[in-house]
Amino acid sequence: MTAIRPEPLTAGAFAAFGDVIAFKEAPDKIINQGLCGRHHDLARLDFTDGRAGISLFDAQPRVLPYRLEMMERHPLGSQAFIPLNPTSFLVIVAADAGGAPATPRAFLTAPGQGINLLRNTWHGVLTPLSTPGLFAVIDRIGPGDNLEEHWFDAPYEVTPG
Repeated sequence: MTAIRPEPLTAGAFAAFGDVIAFKEAPDKIINQGLCGRHHDLARLDFTDGRAGISLFDAQPRVLPYRLEMMERHPLGSQAFIPLNPTSFLVIVAADAGGAPATPRAFLTAPGQGINLLRNTWHGVLTPLSTPGLFAVIDRIGPGDNLEEHWFDAPYEVTPG
């Protein structure tokens, strides 16, 4: 089994796969009578059709080492995951290699970071590492098949950093 070590989630390292959703050094503007900083336009939402929807996910935690057997992608829309608790989660992504995932990369978020996966990006399933695994998810709602799965012949193992 090929081992993968997670790396810290940074905007530069993750740019080919999507956006890091996190507070900036300073807000873009101050609103609400000067009492609220707005960190504006943090993700590139992209849908072929349909509409943006907000869902809540309650995911069971996983442990490292983690066995990665399958990845999926969504050809009709991007998908954003925003944690509702200040803990880290594991993000696994891969470039496309002729219709299948290339060698996966694993990222570990800092507490409070979320992600937006670009449309058609290969990714692992939602992988919180502690409870509660509560997330707000913004993705495409509409007709059509927006899920493609790929099962690996030989699984990968994501090991502790």
